[in-house]
Amino acid sequence: MTSASATHPQDRLAGLGIALPEPAAPVAAYVPAVEAGGLLHISGQLPFREDGSLIAGTLGVDVDTEHGRQAAERCGVMLIAQIRAALGGDLGRVERIVKLGAFVASDPLFTDQPKVANGASELMVAVFGDAGRHARSAVGVPVLPLGAAVEVDAIVAVRPA
Repeated sequence: MTSASATHPQDRLAGLGIALPEPAAPVAAYVPAVEAGGLLHISGQLPFREDGSLIAGTLGVDVDTEHGRQAAERCGVMLIAQIRAALGGDLGRVERIVKLGAFVASDPLFTDQPKVANGASELMVAVFGDAGRHARSAVGVPVLPLGAAVEVDAIVAVRPA
């Protein structure tokens, strides 16, 4: 029998060997998260490695699909860090990951944006269980801030504090 705490997102993160980084500060005139009407809107997050370096590049040019999938997963890690910060450290308040938007810097002939976005999507399910299943868009764009390979934003349903 699994204890209730074993299904807590923080425990799942630990089980996956993921330590959340400090949330990234905004790079322009916006805030990282806005909570309104029971929904938490998380601004687009870039793919930073554990050492803090940015995963850059263009899918179909100098980055392959697997590298892009890993970049999307790192965006997902930063999304969870932002969620945790916005909720005062309580990931247990997450009721549902409602939607992810994945933006993939890609060559016009590259068409595997959904496979790239799976890096973030699969992480949400691994961390939040069924509550991590979400709607999603995955689109190709010519360039992203700072030359990032992927950017992912989120809408999250949250329980009241």
